[in-house]
Amino acid sequence: MTALDDLRRDYRAAFLRYLPRREEAALHSGYKLGRAAVADGLSILDLVQVHHEIFLEVLRESPSDELASLASAASAFLLEVLATFDMAQRGFLRMDEASTENA
Repeated sequence: MTALDDLRRDYRAAFLRYLPRREEAALHSGYKLGRAAVADGLSILDLVQVHHEIFLEVLRESPSDELASLASAASAFLLEVLATFDMAQRGFLRMDEASTENA
């Protein structure tokens, strides 16, 4: 099993756990998934693709009157997953700016 397969499996479980109640603990699982993805060398594109695949699965099985609520929840979860990539990018930009100023 590859790191991407592990991500897909773990993402599905965490996302499906988050959707019914939208609790902070389940949202935190998304954050941990993002950290694990960075540690495993996966890209932000890998994460977004997995999110999209799983979100489409959920949408296919959901009543149309729940779609707006699901879209909001999916967005919140994805933002939490991507938080680690955002922090890493900001850190990189700060280091790049500092090296440019010192040059």
